[in-house]
Amino acid sequence: MLCSVRSMALSEGRPGGSLSGAPLMASLPNQDCPSRRAFLVRLAAGAIAVAGLRPFKPGASMSVTCFIRYEIDPFQREAFAEYAANWTSIIPRCGGNLIGYFLPYEGTNNIGWALISFESLAAYEMYRRKLRTDPDGHANFAFAQAKRLVLREERTFLQPVKNTQAVTAPVRDSP
Repeated sequence: MLCSVRSMALSEGRPGGSLSGAPLMASLPNQDCPSRRAFLVRLAAGAIAVAGLRPFKPGASMSVTCFIRYEIDPFQREAFAEYAANWTSIIPRCGGNLIGYFLPYEGTNNIGWALISFESLAAYEMYRRKLRTDPDGHANFAFAQAKRLVLREERTFLQPVKNTQAVTAPVRDSP
């Protein structure tokens, strides 16, 4: 069995297509697969390199947000809302900062989203370990599987852009 392809394109033109001197990851036999954390660290470094931002320094703390995109059964919107509501106590207990779950108000009816922030990639990994042993987490995953409400799930890890969060419209005086 092979690892999934994890190449990090656009390596700032460094020799050998590498980031910080390390070779890019590709399909490798399982025994050569890097750990999940190592992959996430390299992914973050690649994203920063592509964006032209300051390089990531291993061991430095970095806030990350997990953006989850769900493809859901459009006839199971209420069940997805229940599934999402169940996470409101589980995620914080396991160490995540739940920003929220979202369903479309108008337009596409088969997509849902979730945003969960973590202090660092290491905090995310600790969250995953706790979640694997949480009985309520297991029950909520089983609920989603039994209902077959989540058809597909994608995760993307984001970093905040400085000075762009919580910018609100100015308050207008009443006429």
